[in-house]
Amino acid sequence: MKRVFCITVIILILSSLAEGQPPSYKTGEKVTYTIQYGFITAGNATLELTNDTLNRKDVWHSTLSARTTGMAEALFKVIDIYESYIDPLTELPVRSIRNIHEGHYKKYNVVLFDHKTRRDSSILTSDLTGQHIAPPRIHDVLSCFYFFRNHFLPRDTNFLIKGEIITIITWFCDELYPIRLKYIGTDEIKTKVGKIKCYKFNPVTETGRLFKTQEDVSFWFSADKNFLPVKVRFDIFVGAFTCEITSYEGLVYPLEIKSK
Repeated sequence: MKRVFCITVIILILSSLAEGQPPSYKTGEKVTYTIQYGFITAGNATLELTNDTLNRKDVWHSTLSARTTGMAEALFKVIDIYESYIDPLTELPVRSIRNIHEGHYKKYNVVLFDHKTRRDSSILTSDLTGQHIAPPRIHDVLSCFYFFRNHFLPRDTNFLIKGEIITIITWFCDELYPIRLKYIGTDEIKTKVGKIKCYKFNPVTETGRLFKTQEDVSFWFSADKNFLPVKVRFDIFVGAFTCEITSYEGLVYPLEIKSK
């Protein structure tokens, strides 16, 4: 359960502002999801983007919270909160917070991002592991999907090529974490808010204790101008978890729903 929620946090994300094209999001966007294990409701998650200030500067503040409910909470309680403070001009994170409570395990970690001091690299300062030198313009796991939604998902569907892999280097759990996204094609997803045409991607996963193959995780973004995260599915050794949209507000464009 702990690993599943950790990966869920990586997958359920917003987007950032692309240069030369209209944005796919705006502050005020809020999306809620239900996490299912088979027919059992295991938890819920909320993803929200607001305006904020940090060190007297205007920033975007993205917050993703996930927690178990019902029977799942009785068996293994999880409350995870991830936060990212993002510079609206550069689209890069300036501060990242990981606050997790999973069973008896707890961890609170703050990472500061310095993208200006060095041209050839970023300087990251973790309150747990100290200073690290990372690739330039590195993202955290929230800001990277802001970037992905607006810089890689196209206005022209012919731009995407099936089988293409997009790689974004991020910083997660105090180490470099490359996220590799393989484009699969389009799907029509039936959700509680209606049927939504989506772009489907498979993050390339490591096989082992949790996954049998490198394509056991799938997620879907709406195939409209919002590119909203709609659904995530994890096929693991003990079954399948899904995380699916249940409500939304504050989108830039009306969500294209085929029917309810």
